[in-house]
Amino acid sequence: MGEHRIDDPGALRPAPVEYGAAVDRYLAAAGLGSASRRVYRISLLGWAWPLVDRRAPTGRERRGARPPVVPLALLDAPETPERLRRGLADRAGTARPRTLDRELACLRAATAWWAARGWITADPAAGLAPPTPRPDPVPAPADTPVPAVAVPTGGDADRARAALALRAPLRELTLWRLLHESRATVEQALALDIDHLDLPGRRTKESAPGPLRWGPGAARLLPMLLAGRTAGPVFVTDRRAPTGTAAADRCPVTGRGRLSYRRAAELFTAATRPLDPAGRGWTLLVLRDRAPRSGRERGRRGAA
Repeated sequence: MGEHRIDDPGALRPAPVEYGAAVDRYLAAAGLGSASRRVYRISLLGWAWPLVDRRAPTGRERRGARPPVVPLALLDAPETPERLRRGLADRAGTARPRTLDRELACLRAATAWWAARGWITADPAAGLAPPTPRPDPVPAPADTPVPAVAVPTGGDADRARAALALRAPLRELTLWRLLHESRATVEQALALDIDHLDLPGRRTKESAPGPLRWGPGAARLLPMLLAGRTAGPVFVTDRRAPTGTAAADRCPVTGRGRLSYRRAAELFTAATRPLDPAGRGWTLLVLRDRAPRSGRERGRRGAA
């Protein structure tokens, strides 16, 4: 699911009435390969069941199941965000977190494209995020002392590994991985725009504020985060930007604003609070890999 270009030769055609037809129009205009198009189609059509407040089929029943006919106008209905939230929570019981993130990214990309053409006016996916699963407690013998929380004790490197193993929304996971693998400051990462990135090369372009390289973790997550967006900030908020926000700090497709340092720090501290023996949570600084790089790595970084 890499970055792709939207080119709609039928933009002047009347808006489709049915959700499935809108999916077809979106996929026809998206510059996706056949495999990616199939993934997008399965993901988008899977949302048809919760849109009509029905439970989606699972397992073998999901394959080949014919989705219900859904009026596209239903995406503007006030009850739709809650239906999608329930559908996402239900799907979380059978799908992996990575699958949930992908399916949600597909929905956001499609709805943003439809909204840009005036087919819908609401953003039904605003604020939608996969639920964070909580592990079941493991009972211990009555005479065995059990610590309240299993915590890393080996300094920032262990804390970083623990944080990166958390189940969190796609945006947060991508930012954390990028900070850890690139050694970027938080300000550098949040200042990145999509056109600063050389995704195949796993590095920033010369137009970026500073040279950065990242590893396979961020390389896997970035294309999913950017699905359907080709310009604007890499990391954006969950809601539309306030009126008066500078164009450079607003996504031209979704209208969402650039994620702030304060909000990114709040989210990381809240996510890591269960890992902190003091119960306060950690700062984003624990993610920066301070281990010395090999000469070969330094050479590749300097050539960026």
